[in-house]
Amino acid sequence: MRHLLNTLFVTSEDAYLSLDGENVVVNREQKEFARFPLHTLAGIISFSYSGASPALMGACAKREVALTFCTPRGRFLARACGESNGNVLLRRTQYRIADDPARSCEIARNFLFGKLYNARRSIERSRRDHALRLDTEKLCAASDSIRDLLPAVLAETSPESLRGLEGVGAAAYFGVFDDLILNRKEDFYFHGRNRRPPLDNVNAMLSFAYSLLANDCASALESVGLDSYVGFLHRDRPGRSSLALDLMEELRVCMADRFVLTLINNRVISGADFEKRESGAVLMKDDARKSFLRSWQERKKESITHPYLGEKMPWGLVPYMQALLLARHLRGDLEAYPPFLWK
Repeated sequence: MRHLLNTLFVTSEDAYLSLDGENVVVNREQKEFARFPLHTLAGIISFSYSGASPALMGACAKREVALTFCTPRGRFLARACGESNGNVLLRRTQYRIADDPARSCEIARNFLFGKLYNARRSIERSRRDHALRLDTEKLCAASDSIRDLLPAVLAETSPESLRGLEGVGAAAYFGVFDDLILNRKEDFYFHGRNRRPPLDNVNAMLSFAYSLLANDCASALESVGLDSYVGFLHRDRPGRSSLALDLMEELRVCMADRFVLTLINNRVISGADFEKRESGAVLMKDDARKSFLRSWQERKKESITHPYLGEKMPWGLVPYMQALLLARHLRGDLEAYPPFLWK
């Protein structure tokens, strides 16, 4: 159980939520495990299959406490709503900002600042930890190039120019990504980003990790009442969860890219775990995907101190924290959206 930003996160898979007077009671194995005053909560996000009592769902709907259900892996399932949905004002604000290029750019540039900051952080971490095995001058040049972009990103007011800066930063980062792969270069090499389909083992892993992260971000956004399909950086497209793609930009490097590098450099995944189709597409085999997913879930349980909140939490809750912070900004509770800056 974690109580952050007035939101109760129930992460125990066997927890059942009920109502006792004006308290939310968390039960495990038919015994009371914890209780929280309902009036102190703005939201409850449950990652348990056991669910909640109808009485609690009704009380949450009546008091406009957002009660959201996700699977233990983080996939959004449902949200309990009463006769009126308090999220309508939040979504109307989201839609108005999405239709305003200038206001959209104010939020989008913070997403991209976080992305480039974390990309530079990843390069610097590898340069520090493996200085004897890497071309440090090459990594320094890429890091400096990204550093020089950061002030320009924060000052940019044009969405199109912002995307141009993102492209320059991505080119610098992916230009040295192959250097960060330390083992089995005959099987794991990176000569550029390719997708739909991925054409090598590394891109196959990156695409799979990005899909998992996008799903986590979409679930997080839906859980706080935002529309995951209406973004500020990625524009509307049928079937694309644009705001989830926005939110994951700042998390790609620290949650997906570093995870893939860890699996390769620690020899968790081997070249035999992939198959190449006649079309040239490279796919992970079933057993490799299962191993990948197990490691992904274990990674999400590891703790990190949130750089903005100063609170310890599992990595898996980071997208939910960022979604909550974004919702608070849109409601006017925060002057600006604080991106996740990896330390």
